[in-house]
Amino acid sequence: MDAIQLENVSKVYHIGAVETHALNDINLSMAEGEFTALVGPSGSGKTTLLQLIGCLDKPDKGAVKIKGQDVTRYNANQRADLRREQIGFIFQFFALVPVLSAYENVELPLLLSNVKAAERRERVMDLLNAVGLADRAKHRPDQMSGGEQQRVAIARALAPRPLMVLADEPTANLDTANGQQAMEIMQRLNQQTGTAFIFATHDPRVVAYARRVVKLRDGRVESNGA
Repeated sequence: MDAIQLENVSKVYHIGAVETHALNDINLSMAEGEFTALVGPSGSGKTTLLQLIGCLDKPDKGAVKIKGQDVTRYNANQRADLRREQIGFIFQFFALVPVLSAYENVELPLLLSNVKAAERRERVMDLLNAVGLADRAKHRPDQMSGGEQQRVAIARALAPRPLMVLADEPTANLDTANGQQAMEIMQRLNQQTGTAFIFATHDPRVVAYARRVVKLRDGRVESNGA
């Protein structure tokens, strides 16, 4: 069974009297453990597609299925539970909680899932070690570089042991060296954990790491890379 299936998915945004067709009749499947780039020009539908896969929004038409379950039928609470348990997010601007340390930022999703203290500590320190930041565990975001903040965000996304991690332009605010390091870490953790990574990007540096490239144009799949 595929981890993710999109069946005849369309999404239209309305701003006043203007309709914007963000996605048009998308059919796409993704397996567990993928390392996939969504690419295409601005307005091609990459971010909208991530939002639908991540249960942050619902399509106007069609079905989004995660492990065979049609999540478009879920209510808001069910979608929130699914995001907490199965989906990690890495944002362009890191989105760390500024008053929390690196350790506390990674621990936060585990607190929300009521993971016991001993297991929380083990998972958090294992992940901080994995991203090379065990020695920065007590530092707040304003005490870390952009590259370090993104590595904390990667660790936080993986803390619940999700089915997939979704990343929107994960290197956009990083220089070349830090962008490369972030991608190498995500690639290694994808191989070690089996968690799927799906990232929307304009960056050819990111595309070079992908095992599969899905090309979008005008809200349609131009090439699915399968």
